[in-house]
Amino acid sequence: MHRLTSNERGADMKQWDVFMFPFSKEKRHPAVILSNDETCENGDFEEVNALLCTSARANRPPKPTEELLDEADGLDWKTMIRCDRIYLLPKSQFDDRKGSVSEERRHLIARKIVEVLRLPIYRR
Repeated sequence: MHRLTSNERGADMKQWDVFMFPFSKEKRHPAVILSNDETCENGDFEEVNALLCTSARANRPPKPTEELLDEADGLDWKTMIRCDRIYLLPKSQFDDRKGSVSEERRHLIARKIVEVLRLPIYRR
């Protein structure tokens, strides 16, 4: 399989895109790009932030740390996106763009990341 250089990959990689990635432990799974478009397109940055997606078994509901993705997001079946761990991954190892996360789900994922990482975005 041909791997693209970070310059080649960055040219067509955008925030919220779904690509396949060869994770070391989980093997080949979809990943959602979190880095902004400027980072994706900049050849000086060899890595991007991304979230791991895993297949949903037996139509289970999402765990408290997950959100649901499906065909509307370019995937072939119901898939859970894990929002509790952000991976820093080399651009050159992404392949097979599947699609892009729908607008509505982008908001749900962002909210879930804030929730599970307990990020203090609101002042009291």
